[in-house]
Amino acid sequence: MEYEAVIGLEVHIELDTQTKIFCGCRNEFGAEPNTNVCPVCLGYPGSLPVMNREAVRKSILAGLMCDCEIAAYSKWDRKNYYYPDMPKNYQISQYDLPLCLGGGVPIAGIGFSGEPLAERTIGLTRIHLEEDVAKSTHLGKSSGVDFNRAGVPLMEIVSEPDMRSADEAHAYLVALQQIMEYAGVSACDMEKGQMRCDVNVSVRPVGETKLGTKIEIKNLNSFRAVHRSLLYEIERQIEELGDGGKLFQETRRWDDAAGVTSVMRSKECAHDYRYFPDPDLMPVEVSPEWLAELRAEMPETPHARRARFVAEYGITPYDAHVLTLEKPTAAYFEAAARGRKNPKLVANWIQTELLGALAKNTCSLANSPVSPAALGELVGLIEANTISGKIAKDVFAEMFETGKAAAAIVQEKGLQQVTDTGAIEGLVDAAIAANPKPVEEYRAGNPKAIQFLVGQVMKNSRGKANPQMVVELLRQRLDG
Repeated sequence: MEYEAVIGLEVHIELDTQTKIFCGCRNEFGAEPNTNVCPVCLGYPGSLPVMNREAVRKSILAGLMCDCEIAAYSKWDRKNYYYPDMPKNYQISQYDLPLCLGGGVPIAGIGFSGEPLAERTIGLTRIHLEEDVAKSTHLGKSSGVDFNRAGVPLMEIVSEPDMRSADEAHAYLVALQQIMEYAGVSACDMEKGQMRCDVNVSVRPVGETKLGTKIEIKNLNSFRAVHRSLLYEIERQIEELGDGGKLFQETRRWDDAAGVTSVMRSKECAHDYRYFPDPDLMPVEVSPEWLAELRAEMPETPHARRARFVAEYGITPYDAHVLTLEKPTAAYFEAAARGRKNPKLVANWIQTELLGALAKNTCSLANSPVSPAALGELVGLIEANTISGKIAKDVFAEMFETGKAAAAIVQEKGLQQVTDTGAIEGLVDAAIAANPKPVEEYRAGNPKAIQFLVGQVMKNSRGKANPQMVVELLRQRLDG
């Protein structure tokens, strides 16, 4: 029997606010343990929470970026459970009336496995806002709890079970991370715990509409771990059913080193948490005027920018995908391509020379010694036939090393391309006279033989001869 996977993801994203969601403690990563705490986030008796408006604003903005319906009225609930990282023994969250409903995340491009992915939208169930829990650390036989993270504003983004492969799940996470970064609501740094993911996966016979037994996977600290855990778990479930076994709803942990999942506990249901409205917090009411203000300040979404790059600059969908993966790269491209005749050439230079040099020198785009305007100027020299593409690579290397302008380097080193027909004709005639064998091969019907002659002309001109003129003049001489 042939099976298909059904995958849904629950993604938690910490919001980039100055303070925590219900108190005035700093929201920052890396502070000394248990220093950004107060009676409210430590759950002291008698302390009362006060809602952070900025956290609500950023959650609504995230919802708008995902085309969600924003609730005019939502409320806070208490999710009750007992664990050392929960100082109050309940978490302030949202249950039946969340802030954002519906919406979706478009995915497309090349999957993690290298296979192309069809363009489609993964549906969202909801986005709700809650407080984060503390961070537990286990060292040998002892454990510690850092409450600095307790109370940090946290969005939970719940997808529909729309994904059918590990590649689609990976693409969804990448796209969701891009949207949040474009919106400016979070840096989504997984190493800092700013973006965390739980996976829900089941399998069912192909053609079946009923969902299979849902298994949740936890302990996933990277997109790669999500992809690997899904590949393993899908295969495990199919083998279990194929051998006549039965699956049970449960939570499993992912062991990244061993590459396997193992049983963690039976899966909790909503009634296990005994949700009830929080009596200390007023409901959230979003006025039409405030919502209109937030819609007006919405930045362009990554998928909209990709489509615009293809239409406006004439670059390929693949180029647009690469250039929009990170917002700073997209902005760099637009600034460099401004006023250029050939934006595709700009895209090529960013993807090959610039990003390659940055990676080699462990340098960020923000600290690049070659500014967008400087790269645009270099491409302009190529477009004007002032220098060849080959010489441009040498010029770029010096630009990256020294920060000098392209035109200044070309002028200092006398690298201007030779476009004088008479000068190139002399070089062409000399190459033909000195290399009778490739001349004979070309005239005998081997068109590739001309490349050797082109190479000789370029060598003798120290790379300055215009390559197109060289090829044209060689063909005139050899075909005549």
